[in-house]
Formats: sequence, C-alpha cells, structure tokens
Amino acid sequence: MRGDGDGWVIGDDGSRHWGKHGAAGLLLRAPSNTGEPLVLLQHRALWSHQGGTWALPGGARDSHESTEHAAVREAHEEAGIAAEQLCVRSERITASVASGWSYTTVVADTDHPLTTVPNGESTELRWVPESTVADLPLHPGFASSWSALRTVPLRVLLDTANVLGSRPNGWWKDRAGSTGALLTSLAETLPRTVELPSGQYGWLTRIEAVLEGQARDAVVNDPRTRTILAAGSGDDTLADQAQLDGDLTALVTADRGLRDRLPESVQVLTPSTVLGWLYRTGL
Repeated sequence: MRGDGDGWVIGDDGSRHWGKHGAAGLLLRAPSNTGEPLVLLQHRALWSHQGGTWALPGGARDSHESTEHAAVREAHEEAGIAAEQLCVRSERITASVASGWSYTTVVADTDHPLTTVPNGESTELRWVPESTVADLPLHPGFASSWSALRTVPLRVLLDTANVLGSRPNGWWKDRAGSTGALLTSLAETLPRTVELPSGQYGWLTRIEAVLEGQARDAVVNDPRTRTILAAGSGDDTLADQAQLDGDLTALVTADRGLRDRLPESVQVLTPSTVLGWLYRTGL
C-alpha cells in the first residue's frame, strides 16, 4: 500500500524534493573479515531520480512515522533487511530547505554483512568498504553529506573504576568479578559506530580498560578488550595513555579532575553513554 508521504515538495524556486513529509535513509555499517567498516549502498535504477548513482536505501516518510521507522522500513522494502537485524546508533538531518522539507540519515550497525534482496528501485545492492565509498558516482545529496557521516578509527580508554562505580549493583562485593563481567559485556557490543561529542563518528573495534587495585585480577578473554594494569593510580595511567599519538581518542569517565588533565584532542564520553551500549537500540 502506498504511504501518504509519496509525492514531491516544490520549493518557491521550483526545486523538487521527494517526500511530502520529508525523507529518510539508512546508513548501515557492518564489519568486514578484517574489521574494516563496510557500508550498504544502493545503485539506483536508471528510471529513478538521479538514476545510476549510488546512495543509501531510503525514501519518503509517511505522516505517522518517525524518521527512524521510515528509514528502517525503506531498507526493508528496498534491501530486504528486517528491523531486528540492526541496531540504530543515531540520526542526523543531512539536508533541509526553506520549504520545510528535510532528509534525515539514520545511522545503524549490524554484526555482519547481511544478505540483501533488491527491489525494482535498485540495479544492485553492495557492501562497500567505507574507505572507497567516495570513489563511486554518488547521488549528489549523499555526496554532500558523506564527509560528515563517515567514521574514523576510534580508540576508547575506559576509566573502569569510575564506570563500575556508577552502578549500584553490588560490584564492591567482588570487584574483580564485576570488572570482568562489565568488560566482557562491553566487548560484546563491538565493533560499532560511536557518535562523539564533537559530532564526528568513530568506528570502534576494541576498548582499552585501565584496571587498578583488586580489579587487576579481573579475567577478560576477549580480543576486543585490552586491559592496562595500573602500577599505582588509575588516573595517572589514564592521563599518560591519553597522551599517546595515534587514532582519535575518547576517554570514558565522570571524574572532573581526570578530565582536566586530558589533551584538548581527547573527547570525553560519560559512563551512562557507554553503559547504554549494553542495551540494544532498535525498533
């Protein structure tokens, strides 16, 4: 059944934009065999608007839909991907015009490249390495927003004691065991797209957790977690680690004193943000 969003919005200057209530598309990432992020792209059918270009699965939003529902529905219609196969991470308005029309990109992850089933709006659906997306002939709207949507490799340092202490779940009764359980649970959420306070997106494949005191005895057997044992103060070790050059770095803490010791280039994530990763975000 056709939705009530299908149709063109005509601006005062004669410009046309598809979707009476705006439009939305799904930027879906999955890890390759080597951990590199892949992006699902649609090669638009020649008969469609901007046919022959590559873009995201997407389309008009119906009046009763959220942008998230619209993007996921369109991905199901155009690529055969079901809502339960993905986790939504964020959304961002990536185009808007004076008429009130807007396009929202919904960012989501899945744990492996999914099998796709194209409909008549596609000549091909392809999982493309993120590093080569810009090499394709992209839809102009997607091309203009791609630089703000692509990820960079992200290093995350975890103030483990601070994060553990933010939950009153009895962790103090077995600090090593609770630390191991926390790190194991966080590792299971990787790899993933992370939206940073700066507005950048990072691609995270491993967490580096600093352990001090009794937490040093925690057992973590997951390659997605690296444990760094502090000889003394955990804060001192975190501050030293944050000084290292390399990938874009984010540090997870609510400790104001530690935050004041960080280089300006290091971004800060709150414990509640990272603990939120433990709960699936989807429809």
